[in-house]
Amino acid sequence: MSSQSPLVDQIRNASRKLVRELGFMGNTLAGSDLPPSAVHALIELDLYAPLTAAQLGKTLNLEKSSVSRLLAKLIERGDIQESPSPTDAREKHLGLTAQGRKQVAALHAFGSAQVEQALRLLPSFEQNRVVAGLRGYGQALEACRLGQPRIASALPAVQRGYRPGMIGRITELHAQYYARLVGFGQFFEQRVAAGLAEFSARLDQPDNGIWLAVLDEQIVGSIAIDLGGGPDHEQTDRIAHLRWFILDEAARGTGTGRLLLETALAHCDRVGARSCYLWTFSGLDAARHLYEAFGFQLVEEQPAAQWGKTVLEQRFERRHPGPA
Repeated sequence: MSSQSPLVDQIRNASRKLVRELGFMGNTLAGSDLPPSAVHALIELDLYAPLTAAQLGKTLNLEKSSVSRLLAKLIERGDIQESPSPTDAREKHLGLTAQGRKQVAALHAFGSAQVEQALRLLPSFEQNRVVAGLRGYGQALEACRLGQPRIASALPAVQRGYRPGMIGRITELHAQYYARLVGFGQFFEQRVAAGLAEFSARLDQPDNGIWLAVLDEQIVGSIAIDLGGGPDHEQTDRIAHLRWFILDEAARGTGTGRLLLETALAHCDRVGARSCYLWTFSGLDAARHLYEAFGFQLVEEQPAAQWGKTVLEQRFERRHPGPA
């Protein structure tokens, strides 16, 4: 029977499809001869052992009798073993045997290949939405089961400095966002990549810096401060250029953009920059409001076609709040 909410119906339909496509309708799972509960038990023990039977049951949301039967079968198979707790003689700790570790390695290989194959069919921005959506929905379901009034959203961590894949990922974020927004293409992407590559070679200079927002080992945002040393910069003027400020869909609305900007400007103030400027395009109202909240002012507007398509460029500046 259909619910009163189309959103509820859509989520239920998608959930049923996930269950079927991941193989949960069968008696075995993940290319093994194990039922789904056993597969999950082995994976949890691989990640978090040692665990007690009670801890494992709570994680898997299984009744005590079901856990007992499950563990008995896995012990009989030789996949897991029990050992006395060093702190409580009444408890036994569960862990994987050598055979169990081999079995889990095969489970991980099957699962990873299944996910990677599916992800290859999705563009990057859709991949990140999958991660954020599944995580949030799973947390909400768990919160309902535990009677929690609300859930805390996972937030990206801000890290300074180079990270493998950084140049390609930041370029990708810019290319996809501005292609959708203003129709920029190959020329724009080439310029972004070239500029990032040149700047990355100057990150050993302490006045220069780049900060990355990272969520689940994926770069979902960036910002950089360029204080000189490049072909178009003089280190003596102490004027900072704010560059490559971008957020992925997964990071928008989380406060990550404000945190990145705050971190970058704190660096400018700490190293004594006289001012900081950035170039952007007309029409990005949310970004403009954020810049103005941090003391930036619009000082220049001009049509420009340097990115492969004519847009109205805007220059914003912020004076260093300390003594001149």
